[in-house]
Amino acid sequence: MKILVAIKQVPARDSQLRIAGAGKWIEEADLAYEVNEPDAYALEAALQLKEKHGGEVIALSAGPARVAQTIREALAKGADRAIHIEEEMTSLDPLAAARLLAAAVKSEAPDLVLTGLQSDDLGYGQTGAILAELLGLPHATIVMQVEKVDGAIRVKREMEDGWFQHVEMPLPALLTIQSGISKLRYATLMGIKRAKTKEVKRLTAAGLGVSAESASVALDRIYVPEHSKHTQLFGGTPQEAAAQLVEKLRFEARVL
Repeated sequence: MKILVAIKQVPARDSQLRIAGAGKWIEEADLAYEVNEPDAYALEAALQLKEKHGGEVIALSAGPARVAQTIREALAKGADRAIHIEEEMTSLDPLAAARLLAAAVKSEAPDLVLTGLQSDDLGYGQTGAILAELLGLPHATIVMQVEKVDGAIRVKREMEDGWFQHVEMPLPALLTIQSGISKLRYATLMGIKRAKTKEVKRLTAAGLGVSAESASVALDRIYVPEHSKHTQLFGGTPQEAAAQLVEKLRFEARVL
């Protein structure tokens, strides 16, 4: 069973973020980076499937040279090999990013493609579903459990209000994985040593025949939300003031 996992490198969650001078993105010079959390769970799901059913796990990541750190981590945890698309990704929308990933996935023809549900930096939650459409694969989102059956997979999807949906799908297929579906493993010392000898194929958008400037959505400006305080006094009797307060909480704050 060949499983390909798309992983993204994102700013560490405890990073101090500053807006870049142009106002279109954050200042990246002094940031620390880490694996996108939902993608880490997608990798764990792939490794568990490999341990049960055999095959190989391929890590796919796109981004500048610093992404090599994220790829090495995936290899150290147990991925067999990796593909690094050496392109800057901050200017790409979900469709453009999915086109880039799809070009690399097609040449591998995997049985199963896994992505995280969404990225911790932009949070679109669309790249996996668009990638499935471009590849012509059946897909399921918000997946909490994956089980391989004869020629197919059975998945458990998280729904609203504590409900779950169980779906059986033919292979090949694509799944977007929810965080927290299992306990993440740590890279062992032996795994870190072996990662140095594993294959990392380096590709570019031009080599894949995809335009790196094909984004149809652009970020015009980002900014830190402004915090303001507003005080309102309610007059009348205590009963009248309480009624006014309830009305504000119900129809303006919408917390009741």
